[in-house]
Amino acid sequence: MSKIWKLVAALLALSMLAAACGSDDEPSSGDGGDALAAAQDAQAAAEDAQADAEAAAAAAQAEADAAAAALDDAGADAGEVLPFAGEIIKITGSERSPEEWGALQEVLDAYGEETGMSIIFTGSADWEAEINVQLAAGNPPDISFFPQPGKLADFARDDLVLAVNDDVVAAVSPNWSDAAMAFGNVDGTQYGVPAKNDLKSLVWYKPAVFEANGYSIPETWDELLALTDTMIADGNTPWCVGIESGNATGWTFTDWVEDLMLRFNGPEAYDQWVAGDLKFSDPSVVAVFDAIIDLWETPGAVFAGGGSISSSHFASDPAEGLAADDCAMVRQASFFSAFLPEEAVPDVNVFYFPSIDDSKPVLGGGILAGAFTDSPAVWAVMEYLGSAEFANARQVAQQNLKGGEGALSGFNTANLNVDRSLWNDLEASFVEILQNAAVFRFDGSDLMPGDVGAGTFWTESTALVNGEKDSVAATAAIDASWPDS
Repeated sequence: MSKIWKLVAALLALSMLAAACGSDDEPSSGDGGDALAAAQDAQAAAEDAQADAEAAAAAAQAEADAAAAALDDAGADAGEVLPFAGEIIKITGSERSPEEWGALQEVLDAYGEETGMSIIFTGSADWEAEINVQLAAGNPPDISFFPQPGKLADFARDDLVLAVNDDVVAAVSPNWSDAAMAFGNVDGTQYGVPAKNDLKSLVWYKPAVFEANGYSIPETWDELLALTDTMIADGNTPWCVGIESGNATGWTFTDWVEDLMLRFNGPEAYDQWVAGDLKFSDPSVVAVFDAIIDLWETPGAVFAGGGSISSSHFASDPAEGLAADDCAMVRQASFFSAFLPEEAVPDVNVFYFPSIDDSKPVLGGGILAGAFTDSPAVWAVMEYLGSAEFANARQVAQQNLKGGEGALSGFNTANLNVDRSLWNDLEASFVEILQNAAVFRFDGSDLMPGDVGAGTFWTESTALVNGEKDSVAATAAIDASWPDS
């Protein structure tokens, strides 16, 4: 087991190197030769490390087989034969913080010990590019975590990912609402299993800072804007903002767009927009882009820890800024808690990102597990990933890595059968909202075709934030990239 962990650590280092290569100050186009070369180099290195992991796992299995044979020769009871002894399953995804990676690998190791298989997880900031390279090279992982249902749908329609078999669908469906399962359903066939969810309509703040300055929690968008102006007048910076995320730079801006699309235009218009029936260049959508840029460009409104919004990490820079009182608010999803310094966690709380009226739409996201290898061991892992047991075990592992019982883990789920007592009160409320929201919409960019949702929506938003384009030009370019129906 120690050999495997050394190799996992090597994979982590390789992933972080790939992330660093894709996270310099220049916004990434996502399709340039340098990015492809970096992804290919990172993939080659990861494959070498994974080959070593396979060899180590095979050697360990050979030792176990020899020990079992010796017991048999001695007439001893060798115990129950594990169902997937010797199987090696490779999983990739975009989660890569030490807590996320560590919790996932710990839980997968435990499941592997129960079943006899070895499961290796590789997380990368450049997952979107790397999975394309792996498929083009004919060397996909056995399973991958898709943060974008739209990309999963693209792969499904191109016959690049397997339909989930009926036994797995029957086993995991009782754990999820029909809406949660629907995000992995493509044209009537299930291709994805829900494995994690995030609640996005949140603003993080310090209650003590609000109380000391006499600030009230805003109930509407107009009140939020008024609070922003008041903070600036008081000499306090209202917002910490960053959109840097390697090849995915720009997605933080798209989250703001999606939350305000739900609030300004309503869920029906939101659905039309996600489907491509309401164009980005429609005045109602352009107005949303303008509202965000107007807010971010207000003098004194934003602190960017990385020097500029586009060079500031989407979570770690705002987390450090909020902890240090460089700003008063951060609009970010429920996973943001995983990035807060441990000593700052007791001082931080959240409020609902305000709507324009009494409606309270909720924006969320998550990951779906998709399979590329048709084998009993892979389907067993897929079933486990959609279970309450997996969610409970990952919560405990990630909370322990974040400081122990009662800590904010950053892991949340809409799984209906989890034990909510395993989460602290704040994050248990996130889980409850995810399970019961009356108006819930999945992250729009994640549902759109990959070339748009994980492509031009990000890159054009980055160009807008950098002042390279205005909202009219940026939205027109996104529309031009929409695939022909």
